Amino acid sequence: MASNVGGVAFRYFSYAVLSAALVVVLLPLMWLISTAFKDDTDLFSTPPSVFPEQFTFESFLRIWTEYPFLQYFQNSIIVVLSATIIAVGFASFAGYGIARFTFPGRGAFLLFLLMTQMFPSILLLIPYYSIMQSLGLINTLLALIVTYSTFTIPLCTWMMWGFFKGIPVELDEAASIDGLGRLGAFVRIILPLGLPGLAATAIYAFIQGWNEYVFALVLTQTDDVRPVSVGIGNLVGEDRIFWNDLMAASLVALIPMLLIFGFLQRHLIAGLTGGSVKG
Repeated sequence: MASNVGGVAFRYFSYAVLSAALVVVLLPLMWLISTAFKDDTDLFSTPPSVFPEQFTFESFLRIWTEYPFLQYFQNSIIVVLSATIIAVGFASFAGYGIARFTFPGRGAFLLFLLMTQMFPSILLLIPYYSIMQSLGLINTLLALIVTYSTFTIPLCTWMMWGFFKGIPVELDEAASIDGLGRLGAFVRIILPLGLPGLAATAIYAFIQGWNEYVFALVLTQTDDVRPVSVGIGNLVGEDRIFWNDLMAASLVALIPMLLIFGFLQRHLIAGLTGGSVKG
């Protein structure tokens, strides 16, 4: 009896803790959405109102007409999609090679890939800037594509290796008997079976690139090459901040990631779990 009471009490306590955590997580998002739909008068009202007195879409129209937000958005799409394709492509070949071939130092190489994620990327800011400057790539989209690709390839390779090692080697041998070479077996047999892993890897690379700010801020100088993360920061004025415009831009910038999670979350979970427990 006492154990049942204790179990019920623990369950309700867990619900209370989870509810409190949910409020903490959702409160900033709720405030962002509320502010985005406020007009300028309601924005600076005293005391501040939690919900808009009158819903308006002025901020959403203004970010497209009075700011170069469309250019920011296009730059992010070009840079992040290009970096994602490059990272997933290299990681697929590298992960397959590590999973299928035994060579000296393979374990050390895998450990090195994982260790690259242990150091803060800000340590590489000055070296990256020097390299891009020497190559004449400062203030170009190519600089961001190269930077984002190199950041995501190590962990993407680790993820693809974890998934490919769960695919039976006998499939490669069967493909070889049927006359397919190593590349043909990879492209026609292994890669289709690794689609959940590819989806998970692509989602990770896309989110990393879309959210990156510091390197984009340093490596770009004009609006025609700045991504959306830096563009949102530029909405902050010198003497006044239009928070409704800022929040509206932030809300629009969330849409690509929400769409990716909404349509591909099943593949993300399958890829992560498949790469971690198969073997």
